[in-house]
Amino acid sequence: MSRQRALVAVLLLIAVAVVAGLLLIPQINRHTVLSGYIEGEPLYLAAPVAGTVKAMYVVRGQDVAAGGRLFVVDPQQVISARDQATAQVAAAQFQALDARKGQRPLELAVLDANIAAAEAKARDANAMLRRVSALAAKGYESKAALDDAQANAQSADATVKAARKQRDVATLGAREEQIHAADAQVSQAQAGLAGAAARLSDVAPTAPGRARVEDVFFQQGEWAPANQPILSLLPDERIKVRFFVPEAQLAAYQIGRVVRFACDGCAKGLTAKIAYVSPRPEFTPPVIYSREARDRLVYLIEAMPSARLNPGQPVDVEPLK
Repeated sequence: MSRQRALVAVLLLIAVAVVAGLLLIPQINRHTVLSGYIEGEPLYLAAPVAGTVKAMYVVRGQDVAAGGRLFVVDPQQVISARDQATAQVAAAQFQALDARKGQRPLELAVLDANIAAAEAKARDANAMLRRVSALAAKGYESKAALDDAQANAQSADATVKAARKQRDVATLGAREEQIHAADAQVSQAQAGLAGAAARLSDVAPTAPGRARVEDVFFQQGEWAPANQPILSLLPDERIKVRFFVPEAQLAAYQIGRVVRFACDGCAKGLTAKIAYVSPRPEFTPPVIYSREARDRLVYLIEAMPSARLNPGQPVDVEPLK
């Protein structure tokens, strides 16, 4: 009977030890690891114009290097707009050049001929004035005839001066304001050309950095609406370790500090550099990978990992001191 009591006592002690261990393990873990997960922020790439996907160079899950080709949307509309903008630039440049020049040689030759004709008439008018003046002095011409001859001579001389002034003006360019307006037209046309060239590159984008193709929404031959994502990339630099720090430990977590973390199936000794500390607290992480249900004040921390990981992986972060 005593042996049975002893056995029962031993079993009770073992049960108490197990229960105590189960209660203490969460408390220990609460202070030795911080719960978190891997988060990825994808980039959604689209084309600014609607069109057929002429080429798709990647598939879902593929790794792409920086500058790697992704897809091409029918560029014909954008090419036409670029060619039109190029022609507008050329036209504006010629107009600005023309505004700085005078009239053409043939036009100047016509003005020279007008000057010559006016000078010939002026010579005739002045010759007539001399004859009439001589005759009027001898009484053979009336005062009215002399006045008419003087008026004709003066009119002919004024016509010569006007023709010469017109010739001088014809050698000048446009007024300064007109030249500035022509230059502004050139700048406007060049800006339109730059925009058209940018849109041409937008229909055939390349990877901005090393990344994985998360998903492909349109395949070659399909019609893609304007500004509708055609594929999504998951760049390495947009993969983060997100974990939650109790309010009492927050002071140790500063931007730039390095934390160590571990995850199932991952390499040993992984680290991440803190890039963001949330300024606002929250109760219980929105995605719970914690070892026990808890309701406490925590702050979100984001850190850039030293290795490529998959979004959604739970991680354990070693607390900083």
